[in-house]
Amino acid sequence: MPRRLLAGACAALLAVAASACGGSDTETTEDGLTKITVGAIPIVDVAPLHLGIDQGYFETQGLEVEVKNTSGGAQAVPGAVSGEFDFAFGNVTSLLVARDSGLPVQTVANGVSSTGKDGEDFGAIVVPEGSDIKSPKDLAGAKVAVNNLKNIGDTTVRNSVREDGGDPSNIQFTELPFPDMPAALEKEEVDAAWVVEPFLTTALDEGATEIASNFVDAHEQLTVAVYFTTEENAKKDPELVEKFVTAMNHSLSYAESNPEEVRRILGTYTEMDEQLIEDIRLPAFPPDSSIESVQAVGDMMKEDGLIKEDPQVDALFPGRS
Repeated sequence: MPRRLLAGACAALLAVAASACGGSDTETTEDGLTKITVGAIPIVDVAPLHLGIDQGYFETQGLEVEVKNTSGGAQAVPGAVSGEFDFAFGNVTSLLVARDSGLPVQTVANGVSSTGKDGEDFGAIVVPEGSDIKSPKDLAGAKVAVNNLKNIGDTTVRNSVREDGGDPSNIQFTELPFPDMPAALEKEEVDAAWVVEPFLTTALDEGATEIASNFVDAHEQLTVAVYFTTEENAKKDPELVEKFVTAMNHSLSYAESNPEEVRRILGTYTEMDEQLIEDIRLPAFPPDSSIESVQAVGDMMKEDGLIKEDPQVDALFPGRS
């Protein structure tokens, strides 16, 4: 989510946070299950959530989950703060920006992580076929597509350039939806793109060349996104949070150990065709977040000016430092 949009949303929601942050009231079904709403993007990253519902992990904890599709942090953070969602899925950069803007969000469970394998991760920097750009340092002055400006994409791309000995200060980042990136690369409308699955596989199939695994460059165990709630929700109903965490941890472990099940469930909530589902690279789904990796990303954000103060990692991960 663009920093400017999230900042505006944060400002508008500060009054809400002060009076009704996370103040949703749960309901109970006829079967005695507690209804909860989870805001999540319908992408590969949230497969464990859908698997957990499918496998009955949430029902075992006495929870009935309604997944409400979001477009990302633009909906997830305000939705959680306003009480529309009991829990939501969001990348760590958006949440650190939210904390920096005064919104009391906190992580409750891991979401998705890098595979830590260079050239085998679920996100990468790619260039058109035959490009003169051979490594990240060559991106200096280039036009690079990312889905959102001032977020986890351009932050980690800049880091890859620095790690390769280049200067990222004059990279021309441009916003482009992930689905449009493969065609933009093929037409050479951009010099490079940061793209994630399933669009990474599509781009590579259409001739693009991978030059870096920017998540891996940032940290070999990078926690990319998490499930979160508000401080108010956590204090108001810690038992509900504990049940959600227990179910999510089972779901993450199941997804991590059963990649074939991840691919199966993708066909139930995404519009990916069967062949693409089989071909894509899956991310890692460890139950534990890497606090060290989030701190590393936070430090990059501070260096790039995405946040004003030191990253509030301890506040985002209470009791986990």
